[in-house]
Amino acid sequence: MQQPDLSGAPWRKSSLSGEGASCVEMAFIGNDVAVRDTKDRDGGTLVFHRDEWTAFVGGIKSGHFDGIA
Repeated sequence: MQQPDLSGAPWRKSSLSGEGASCVEMAFIGNDVAVRDTKDRDGGTLVFHRDEWTAFVGGIKSGHFDGIA
């Protein structure tokens, strides 16, 4: 997958994370979702197709990952 242009990405993080730095930010870019670490914003970005992101979030909501260390 070719890396999308993230220079003007509308990054956001959960309002539940407050001012803490130990979280991730995400941005919707066309049909992709970019994810980065707030502690190292220039350290790299993971990019997923929107369908993959939707499946991942669905797994979280259904408890699929509960108990995984």
